[in-house]
Amino acid sequence: MAGFLHDFLHENPLPGDVLVPVPVHRKRERERGFNQSSLLTHELGRLNGLPVIDDCLVRSTYTPPQARTSNVIDRLANVAGAFACVDVRLRGRQVILIDDVSTSGATLNACAGVLKSAGAAAVWGLVLALEL
Repeated sequence: MAGFLHDFLHENPLPGDVLVPVPVHRKRERERGFNQSSLLTHELGRLNGLPVIDDCLVRSTYTPPQARTSNVIDRLANVAGAFACVDVRLRGRQVILIDDVSTSGATLNACAGVLKSAGAAAVWGLVLALEL
């Protein structure tokens, strides 16, 4: 799947200099045994040579999956305050934020807001699939 994103970036370059996966809460990662966005991001980084920083943006609040919420307002509320940037490594960086699926964009927007508040110069969202 990272190959699809790699091909897309080859045809549609983004001005990013670092890849950051959308984090899952520790509890959800223990339940699943993995973070699919992190796996996707690391493979994309291997393919395109961009560094991956996967421990700076964290999900500090456990929330229900976005797909289980019924509308955009609920999705925005579900992720409000759920993320934090724990250090300054992304300050001044052009970030490409990677997620597997975007349902409403609420998660990407919440993460981008946190990253921008922490000093990221720009944040671009890249997802494998959109729920329409």
